[in-house]
Amino acid sequence: MAEEALRLVIGGGGTGGHTQPGVAVLRALYRRVPVEALWIGSHAGLERQVASGAGIPFRAVSTGKLRRYLSAHTLVDAIRVPLGIIQAYRHIRAFRPHVVFGTGGFVSVPAVIGGFAAGYPVLIHEQTATAGLATRINARFADVIALSYVTSERALRTRRGKVVVTGNPVRPELLDGHAAKVYQEFGLAPDLPIVYITGGALGAHAINLVVERALPRLLERTQVIHQCGPASMNGDYPRLLDRRSSLPAELAARYVVREFLGEELADVYAAAWLVVGRAGAGTIAELAALGKPAVLIPLPGASGDEQTLNARILSEAGAAVLLPQRELSEARLLDVIGQILDDESQRLRMAAAARQQARLDAADRLADLILELARRPVSERTLAR
Repeated sequence: MAEEALRLVIGGGGTGGHTQPGVAVLRALYRRVPVEALWIGSHAGLERQVASGAGIPFRAVSTGKLRRYLSAHTLVDAIRVPLGIIQAYRHIRAFRPHVVFGTGGFVSVPAVIGGFAAGYPVLIHEQTATAGLATRINARFADVIALSYVTSERALRTRRGKVVVTGNPVRPELLDGHAAKVYQEFGLAPDLPIVYITGGALGAHAINLVVERALPRLLERTQVIHQCGPASMNGDYPRLLDRRSSLPAELAARYVVREFLGEELADVYAAAWLVVGRAGAGTIAELAALGKPAVLIPLPGASGDEQTLNARILSEAGAAVLLPQRELSEARLLDVIGQILDDESQRLRMAAAARQQARLDAADRLADLILELARRPVSERTLAR
């Protein structure tokens, strides 16, 4: 192993929360050893774009959402998943990795089971505060199960490998933002608070609607950077642009709306006094690492109510206000934001509490586990021949 490049298969995707940890861990590995990577994911998922952006070869396999109820989609996916496992098995055998790394979500299942069937060591990572169905399945085939939070272990009654709590990796570039760039790029004032509102990569229609109604009063006292998601997903972006144009010029200048944020996200985080958004695993890890006070509105109906459990990590620590979507209204949102912005001591306490939940070495911990598995003698790795 020491004389050759580490050969790593990454399997997973579907959302940013299941793709960014893979990139973060790869970057941690690149700092230590030569790496040859292959990403196995779905045909239409975000992971193809992420892998391409990181210069990682990509192989698509058939995938299907894992459901615990019967529907026409369930029957179709019952065919897709076994087919995807066979396809992943073939890709893995051809690539001959040292380790297979499953980053979670139903997209990871073919690669994890395929890697196990091919005889290669498997590491899986769960980002949320619970363990979803995909992770519970993958745990039966993994040599090591890495968790972001110890609470996830409760759901892993049936597992094969050892459990290690590593935390959830955060992209290192997010830690190097500069608020001054936001003031310059977006034309915002440095002496007025900035609230960053986000629904995640795909946006959150319910949040967007309430923000739209609250804008006139909200902008009287703050500036807003609003990442609303692509118009193709929720149709909100054109309507929010129209809403902005209807505002008085002074207020319109305080409102920035974007379908998505790219490299400028680090600077937006640096400038934000407060973050309002969903409670995906990636968002929780970023808020903790950056020490940002937050108002969290978990996605209702998420598997196992995982976003509420994620939000509680920060809310119970005093780092965030948990606002269930059923309680979300214009008045409630304005009240919660106003209370936090008006109380500097509260914001400082929330920021300190958030940082206490951070695990800034999560990517390095996962890299350690991968290298440990890769260094096993061939006889221990039981490589398929």
